[in-house]
This record gives sequence, structure tokens and C-alpha cells, in this order.
Amino acid sequence: MEPRLGSAYRQLFIKGTRIKARILYGMYMSEEEPRTPEEIAADFQLSLEAVQEAIAYCASNSPEIQEDWEREEASIREMVRKNPNYIHPSMTHPPLSNP
Repeated sequence: MEPRLGSAYRQLFIKGTRIKARILYGMYMSEEEPRTPEEIAADFQLSLEAVQEAIAYCASNSPEIQEDWEREEASIREMVRKNPNYIHPSMTHPPLSNP
């Protein structure tokens, strides 16, 4: 795990990749379709050790992950405020408009 130089994200990435640890953790913790560390490692062609390290890092509630998440959420809220029809890829439903 390492920081990614030039990235606005403070959380750690899988060393030598552009893969944020949080992405792997999200797949592991998915309520709809959880993946095993072995499946994630195979999907991303990573070592099992790297995936397990990412999961442990995210499970530790690292403050930089929370800060990145809060910054992303604020950015999405601002985009929706400026354009009520904006739909971020993480949003499953369009925002409700006031009649």
C-alpha cells in the first residue's frame, strides 16, 4: 500500500496501481454481492496478501478514508445543487425535485 503521488485522494492505493484500497473493501463488504479476498485478488490480478492488507487498512477506519469520502459527498451535493438533474454514478436514483 502506498499514497498515489499527484492524487487528490489521501487514502492509500495498492502499490504500483491506481486501485484505491477502498474500492477493494467495498467489493468485500458489498451487501448485494460480497466477494471473497481470493475472488477480488483474481479479478484484479493482485496478490491475496495485497487484498487482505487493503481490507485490514480500510477496516481500521483510517481518517484519510473518511476525509476522502466526506470530500466526495460534498462535491456530489454541490453538483446536485447546481444542476438538479445531475446523476452521479454512485447514485442509484435521480434526485427528487420539489413540485
